[in-house]
Amino acid sequence: MIAKLKGRIDAAGADWLVIDVNGVGYHVSCSSKTLSALGSPGGFAEVHTEMLVSQDMIRLVGFATVEEREWFRLLQSVQGVGTKVALAILSTLSTSEIGNAIALQDKAMIGRANGVGKKLAERIVLELKDKAPAYAPLSSDLGRLAAELDAPRPTAATDAVSALVNLGYAQAQAGAAVSAAMRKAGDDQPTEKLIRLALKELALA
Repeated sequence: MIAKLKGRIDAAGADWLVIDVNGVGYHVSCSSKTLSALGSPGGFAEVHTEMLVSQDMIRLVGFATVEEREWFRLLQSVQGVGTKVALAILSTLSTSEIGNAIALQDKAMIGRANGVGKKLAERIVLELKDKAPAYAPLSSDLGRLAAELDAPRPTAATDAVSALVNLGYAQAQAGAAVSAAMRKAGDDQPTEKLIRLALKELALA
């Protein structure tokens, strides 16, 4: 099992790189975010890897962080999510954005990735909802907001999120802004104030 490579980046493409480790070149598939984080050919990099073994090939997938690798494994636990789709999601969203989208049940955010249709996005959010906090612990305010979204009755916070979504913001983006507003002003604020404060947070993002 190859878990990590450290060496010089010999070459790179749109979704791969070759890393030279003591004269041996390893071809590693990567998300676009990982490629951007690792740098360009000629530089040295440390790549955390997942080795995939099938009947006809052995493939290495690389990640800039251990956290990204853990999310790759978690995403692939969902039926219909293979290597290509998992890397597409990691190319589109940061690990914190994935965690927030799942916590706040934002199917549209997950669906922004290439190859992720509506049904698959719904499955990812549903199946990973209880598993995701172990990979990306939520702040207390965001966790509370996620719980309120599940509640049968709307609250000031959920109404604020809904209002921001109606203005065109993604649910995960709106949820993060409202949770930041709650953290600064307290969770007993009326909807209108939460909306104003959340819009300020979004303007600073």
